[in-house]
Amino acid sequence: MPEIPLVPVHWHFPAHPGSVPRARHAVTESLPPILRPHLGDDLGLLTSELVTNAIRHGARREDEDLIELVLWPADGHYWLAVSDPGTGKPLLTHPDSDAENGRGLLLVDHLATAWTVRPRPTRGTSVIAGLPFRRGG
Repeated sequence: MPEIPLVPVHWHFPAHPGSVPRARHAVTESLPPILRPHLGDDLGLLTSELVTNAIRHGARREDEDLIELVLWPADGHYWLAVSDPGTGKPLLTHPDSDAENGRGLLLVDHLATAWTVRPRPTRGTSVIAGLPFRRGG
């Protein structure tokens, strides 16, 4: 009999800066307690960066847009998808040292084993990133 996979954890948050710490807490608290010491900080930071980008660049608060998060384990990783209703594609940039913004995806690129940007089938964009269950493997 095949192993039945875990059901992904799913949240919706308003496109508001106050949602960033709420999303970070929800995601890290959903990890099994044994994995929190290994993944909690990096997954929390990854969540904060992706949710902040989704709020700043992919949603319009006046439309009461929602940011969607999905977290699931697969292939030795925890995968996080952060989706917003925007149509833009986030780009990895290398800002000048005096720039005040623009380093979020550099951090995502450094933390994640793999990450990508995908259009959603109906409306919006998802950024998907994976962290290994344990660093180095």
